[in-house]
Amino acid sequence: MNDNQQFTLVQPSFSMTEQASLSLLQAAVNKASGLGIKATVSIVDTSGRQLAFIKMAGSFLVSSELARKKATTAAGMGVNTVDLENMLASAPARVLEGLTKAGEFTVIGGGVPLYWEGVLVGGIGVSGGSEDEDIECALSAAEVLAS
Repeated sequence: MNDNQQFTLVQPSFSMTEQASLSLLQAAVNKASGLGIKATVSIVDTSGRQLAFIKMAGSFLVSSELARKKATTAAGMGVNTVDLENMLASAPARVLEGLTKAGEFTVIGGGVPLYWEGVLVGGIGVSGGSEDEDIECALSAAEVLAS
């Protein structure tokens, strides 16, 4: 079997290290602190399995679940969660309704896919501020993998 045939059966993949997860958390917390908000941050791999999580002191309890959903949705769809509603606008209403009723899906902004050298490696979700603030924190953290 040659190399091309092997890759039709198995594909190489990348996974984030603990250091990457910690760096992403720190970047998101730093941005949230700078904005004056108390956020919760979740980092997941491409299968939605949580790799890292932090709940800033004073953040809302519901933010824990929302941050995880945002991260999982971003990793699963490969796009920012805030963009999904528009992307699904032309689909029948039942599609968006069905997806949002799924336990791990949301179109609330603050979920950003994490790419390393063009390869999807996970997602980050931030919850605790306004939707725009959550997006800003998640995008700021995602830059960690771009550098």
